[in-house]
Amino acid sequence: MTEETPGFEEKPDVPSGATPDDAEPKAAAPSSEAGAAQAGDATAQIAGLTAQLDQARKAHEERTADLQRLQAEFQNYRRRVERDRITVKEIAVASLLTELLPVLDDIGRARDHGEFVGGFKSVGESLETVAAKMGLQQFGKEGEPFDPTIHEALMHSYAPDVTETTCVAILQPGYRFGERTIRPARVAVAEPQPGAQPVKAEGADETTTAGEDKDSGPEEG
Repeated sequence: MTEETPGFEEKPDVPSGATPDDAEPKAAAPSSEAGAAQAGDATAQIAGLTAQLDQARKAHEERTADLQRLQAEFQNYRRRVERDRITVKEIAVASLLTELLPVLDDIGRARDHGEFVGGFKSVGESLETVAAKMGLQQFGKEGEPFDPTIHEALMHSYAPDVTETTCVAILQPGYRFGERTIRPARVAVAEPQPGAQPVKAEGADETTTAGEDKDSGPEEG
């Protein structure tokens, strides 16, 4: 029998001229074509991501523009609703005050005739106060120039002491609510007398009279 020497192990046969490292398999080095392919794939991925980013940015800009447009439309809608609400309120108040005008006319006539006394006076004054708080304003005074936009002439005459068409009597006062004229003032008007000479100043009259007296003196012979 062949005796084995202790401490030595059998090794695989190695071809002559080869080192032990050559016996182990090595990974194949990547070729230049594989590297170019990987670089092309990376470039394509970057291009795709860039395109997606551009699309996302464009979509974001469009949605932002849509949101801004909706906000502007909503603000316009709110202002329009508020304006319409105020207009409807003004129309309703003006309609109510118009219905109260005959009552206010009766109160005015009673005051002019000395019948505005007692409990009727208290109720009438309370009604006038409430109407004034609601924004009702009375207008129309004697001696003011006639304005066809706020006056309604029911009587006409001529007067030598006026220089323009003037309200000489207020037959029925006018009323306005804010900028809205609810009822024009009904008045009697007077115009300047046709062919009337303008009134001269007192100083001019005195000067003319003095001059005439001086010229009319006796002449010396």
